[in-house]
Amino acid sequence: MARKQTRTADSLPLVAIEMGSDSVRALAARRIAPDLFQVLGVEERPQKMGNVCVEQGIITQSSNAGYVIAEVLKLLANRIGEEELPTAFVSVGGQSMQIVAVHSRRDQARKKEISQALLDEMEQECKEKIELRNPEVAVLGLVPSFFKLDGVEQDDIPSPEQRAALVEAHYIAFYGRKAIDQQLQKSFSQAGRSIEHAFVRPECLLSAFATCDGNHVLMNGCAVIDFGAQTTSLTAYKGGQYLINKVVPKGGYHITRMLEQQGMSFATAEVLKKKFGCASPDLITKPVRLRVPASPEIGGDMIIASNELAAAIELKLQEILAPLLEELKKVEARVPTLYITGGGSMLQGMAEYIQSQTSLNVQYGAHNLLLHRDTDDKYLSPQYTSLVGTILLGQDYRDSHKNQLVRKPGFFDRVKESTLDMFIDQE
Repeated sequence: MARKQTRTADSLPLVAIEMGSDSVRALAARRIAPDLFQVLGVEERPQKMGNVCVEQGIITQSSNAGYVIAEVLKLLANRIGEEELPTAFVSVGGQSMQIVAVHSRRDQARKKEISQALLDEMEQECKEKIELRNPEVAVLGLVPSFFKLDGVEQDDIPSPEQRAALVEAHYIAFYGRKAIDQQLQKSFSQAGRSIEHAFVRPECLLSAFATCDGNHVLMNGCAVIDFGAQTTSLTAYKGGQYLINKVVPKGGYHITRMLEQQGMSFATAEVLKKKFGCASPDLITKPVRLRVPASPEIGGDMIIASNELAAAIELKLQEILAPLLEELKKVEARVPTLYITGGGSMLQGMAEYIQSQTSLNVQYGAHNLLLHRDTDDKYLSPQYTSLVGTILLGQDYRDSHKNQLVRKPGFFDRVKESTLDMFIDQE
């Protein structure tokens, strides 16, 4: 009997998947040069009313999420001509995510090489320190802050060519409720897929910006406001340290819901927001009157002035951004640049509106330099930055974990989880 060939992750396309509150989206790419990728394909499954499996960045129904993950990855495999995509890199976010500094120290007694196995072991120790201290949380991601070899701080992650007796690894840990990690792992297991590695969303975004604009962005300091469907987050970073990571449970979805309450359907409100919405009436030079269909319950059409629409949107934006701008003021002197990104940042006038609220240099975060020049323009949109950043970090991960075998959840893993679900209510 012929033996089935074992496949390594290196032989598969790079796949990033994003569990968003409005949709689950997956992107496949391949590296064509250092820090340069070709998009092979993208598939997306919008969440439907009444069958939502992700809310505010947190998986609420792992069985539904598992079905969607399997469907999206199957469609993506068909699109790019692969028999199967058994594994993916994932970006993780969520309302409850917090940060803390943590470190590990190894005295090797004599100078030895700095192996990847040693660094992985130290990273795992940092993860366990936090989770043992607080059993209610799980570490969602560890971002390297800095390393010291024999007391000398390094400019980058140590390589096997370097040798030291005393090794120190300092990380910033992103952690949240244990259910976040458990539901994510369970969803992939039920999909019959595995997580090759998970990264926190702020790291994916900052890695993309730093690669495109240069690492001086991170050393000089920058902040990011990431506009999602159900959450909006602020991250501030400078010289290897995360200064702020704050998430508010409101986003573009809540603006659409506010417009819906004016007497139109949710679908009409979403189209109205995207095509004619503006962040502030002060940014409208020529107001126009818009005729839109009212909700079926009301019937007929509605007339809305574009400046009145913008005024309503601005009120909701003020509500969403107020706690984030308050936090941003605490670090304005340390971070000269503010990036805005995410699907919600595409609202007309958003950059100008944010600029009016802060003294920082406001600009859209870009990832275009990471993609081949023939890439379809739609993939240069801010809503794809996190996925492209995940691909970038995924390639770095593979470079440091060569010939790692693909592991899919086994039959007994899935049976065990299904059995547990019979006795344990999902959170």
